[in-house]
Amino acid sequence: MRSRFIFVLLCWAGLGLPAAVSAQTTGIDLAKSNSCMACHQVDSKRVGPAFRLVAQRFADQEGALDYLANAIRHGGRGRWGAVPMPAQPQVSPANAQIIAAWILSLASKDLPEIK
Repeated sequence: MRSRFIFVLLCWAGLGLPAAVSAQTTGIDLAKSNSCMACHQVDSKRVGPAFRLVAQRFADQEGALDYLANAIRHGGRGRWGAVPMPAQPQVSPANAQIIAAWILSLASKDLPEIK
């Protein structure tokens, strides 16, 4: 998982953009433009869990990037409570990977844990 995340960040760096800035800007921009923020917030629960809580749950787990990208595109139910997450098939596989990488980047050790 780490190697794939690093690969995504290196791709952004190859575009001449600082990787961390690009990940934060591109990820949140894609989340906003695909209406993710209608149900999720970065640091607080809305309809769905806070993105940072998702990041903390999946931090350092093998396959987390692919798992989250798949959950974005295909939805899910029962992982975070009774409200299901609807599928978002309009999000391309590549953009789902970028959004998932951005979400995982929110698990920074510098931030206090959300409960």
